[in-house]
Amino acid sequence: MRNLPPWLKTLCSLWAAAAAAVHLYWGGFGFPEPITTRAFHLLVFVPLIFILYPAFPDRSPSTRPSVPDLLWALAAAIPHAWAMWNHDAVNDRMEFVDPFTPELLALGLLAIVTLLEAIRRAVEPGLAWMVLGCIAYMVAGPWMPGVLESRAFSLNEIVESAWLVPTLGGVYGPLTGIAATTIAVFILFGAFMQGSGTGRLFANLGAALAGRFSGGPAKVAVITSGLFGTMSGSSVSNVITTGAMTIPLMIRIGYAPAVAGGIEAAASVGGALMPPVLGAAAFVMAEITNIPYGEIVVAAAIGAVMYYYAILAAVHFEARRLGMRPMPQADIPPWREVAADAHLVLPIGLLVWLMMQRWSGNYAAFCATLAMVAVSMLRRRTRMSPRAILDSLTNAGLTMAPLAVSIAGAGIVVSALTVTGLVVAFGGIVKDLAGGSLPMLLLLLAATVLVLGMGIPTTPSYIIAAAIGVPQLLQMGVELLPAHLFIFYFAVIADATPPVAAAAFAAAAIARAGPTLTSWHATRFGIAGFTVGAAFIYDPGIMLRGSLAGILSAAAIQLAALTLVTAAYAGFLLAPLGRWLRLLLGLAGLVAAFGHMLPDAGRLAIGAGALAAVALGQRAVARRAAA
Repeated sequence: MRNLPPWLKTLCSLWAAAAAAVHLYWGGFGFPEPITTRAFHLLVFVPLIFILYPAFPDRSPSTRPSVPDLLWALAAAIPHAWAMWNHDAVNDRMEFVDPFTPELLALGLLAIVTLLEAIRRAVEPGLAWMVLGCIAYMVAGPWMPGVLESRAFSLNEIVESAWLVPTLGGVYGPLTGIAATTIAVFILFGAFMQGSGTGRLFANLGAALAGRFSGGPAKVAVITSGLFGTMSGSSVSNVITTGAMTIPLMIRIGYAPAVAGGIEAAASVGGALMPPVLGAAAFVMAEITNIPYGEIVVAAAIGAVMYYYAILAAVHFEARRLGMRPMPQADIPPWREVAADAHLVLPIGLLVWLMMQRWSGNYAAFCATLAMVAVSMLRRRTRMSPRAILDSLTNAGLTMAPLAVSIAGAGIVVSALTVTGLVVAFGGIVKDLAGGSLPMLLLLLAATVLVLGMGIPTTPSYIIAAAIGVPQLLQMGVELLPAHLFIFYFAVIADATPPVAAAAFAAAAIARAGPTLTSWHATRFGIAGFTVGAAFIYDPGIMLRGSLAGILSAAAIQLAALTLVTAAYAGFLLAPLGRWLRLLLGLAGLVAAFGHMLPDAGRLAIGAGALAAVALGQRAVARRAAA
C-alpha cells in the first residue's frame, strides 16, 4: 500500500470511512434492492484500490497515484455508477434474452478489465490469472479435449455472464451481495473491536493465562492469535498484528526462528475457524447452503477448540523438551489489568446471543457494533473518542476494498464454471479418479483446495472448491453442512501449507527465517486442521450432533489422536521420546484420527491406550530414577 501525502491520505481515509458508514447504516436499517447495493459496494471500493496500491511496487510512484492510476480509478467507477443509476433497467432485463447492446458490452469489458487489475494489485496475481483463465476457457471451450469440451460462446455472452447476470454469478452476483451485506458489517464489528481496546484485552488475557507456564510466549501467541482471529478479516493481518510481539519473544526464549514463525502462522490461520465470526467464508457458506449462521457456528465449535488444543499441546511438548522457561514476571500483566477491559466482552456475548436467536447476521453485527461503542464508554481507558470511531470506520473500509474485488473475481469464476458446465466436468474427473471411494474423493478434494490456496485467498478458494467438490460429496451420501465444513477447513489451512503460504510467509518475514521451512512448521503445528476436517465427514459428534455419548466419543478420539501426533513430532510426552517410540505414537495417533473403518470404540482404545501406556511407562521410569 502506498505511503500517501497527508492531504491525500486524509481524503482516502474519509472516503473509506464514509463507504463503511453507509454499509453499517444499511446493516441496521435495511439494504436497497440487490443491484444497487452491489454496484455501490464496488463503486466505492474498486477505484480506491488504484489510489492505494501501486501497479508495480518497484517501479510505480510509492507516495502518490500516477496519471494512469487516476485513469484506472475513473474507468473502474464508470460501469458500477452506470449500474447503480440504471438499477431498474438491470433488474428488468431478461438475462441472455434481451439484447446485449454495444454500450453494455463496453461497460462490461471495462468492469472486467478494471476488476482484474484491481485483483492483481491488491489481492493475488494468481487469482487474477484464474479469473482470466476461466474467461479464456469460454473462448477455447470448443477446442478442448474430452469432457472439457464446451459450446462456443460469443463475446457478448461471455461479458454478459461475467458482469450482468446477478442471479447466476459474475461481478454483481450473489457472492458480491454477501460481501456487501453480512461480511461488510462483520468487518465493521471487528474494526470497532480493535478500536475499543479489545485487542489489548486479548493480548493481556493470553499472557495472563499462559505466560506463567513453560514456553509461555508461544502459548501466549496461540491464545492471542485465536482471540484476534475473531475480529481479524485476514490471517496475514493476524500474523502481522500479534506476531510482531510474540515471534521475537519466542525466539528470545529459545525457539528457532522458523519454528516461532510456524507457531504464529498456524495460530493466526486458525482464527478463521474460531466462533463466533469464523471469517468471511463462513458467511458465504451460510448463503450457499441456506443453513442459519448460528447452526454453522455451533457445528464448528468443537473443531475450533481441537485445532487450538493441538497447537497448545505441540507448543507445550516442544517447550518441555527444550527446557524453556515461562515469560518474565515483569511481562505478565496482573489479572486486575485484564479485568479493567473485561467489559468489552459484552458486545461479543450480545453478538453470539443474537446469532443463536437466528437474527440476521448483518443486523446482529450492527447491534453488536453499536454495543461496542456504548460499552467502551463505561471506562475512561476504553472510551472511544470521535477520532477512534472515525479510525475504526476507516480501517473497516480499507479492509473491505481488497475483499470486495477478490469476491467479485470469484463470482466471475463461478459464473464461468457454471455456464460452460466445467463444474460438472471437473466433478466428473474427480469422481472418476476417486473410483467410488469416499476416502479417495476426500483426499483429491483436499489436495485441490490446498493447490487453490497457493495463490488465492481463503474465501474465493472455498467458493471455487465448494462449487466443484460439494456436489460430488453429496452424491456419496455426505450431508450438506459436513461437506462444506470439510472444504472450508482445507481452504483455511491452505494459508499455512507449502509451497505458497501467505500467512507463513508473513510470519517468516518477521522471524527472519526461510519461508518454506516456516510453512512446513506451520503445517505440523496446524495438523488438527487435517484431522478435524476429516472428522466432519465421519464423526457427526464433532459437530455436536447425535447423542451425548457420541459427542463425547468423537471429542475424546480427537483429543487422544492429536495428543499422540503432537507428542510424536515434538519428541516429548512426560519425558523425551526415543525414535521408535515416536514412530509408534505417531502411527497410533494417525490410526485413531483417520481409521474411520474401525468402530469408534476401537479407535478410542488405540488412541487412549497408547497414550496411557507410554505415560504410565515414563512415570514409572521417572519414579525408579528418583528412588
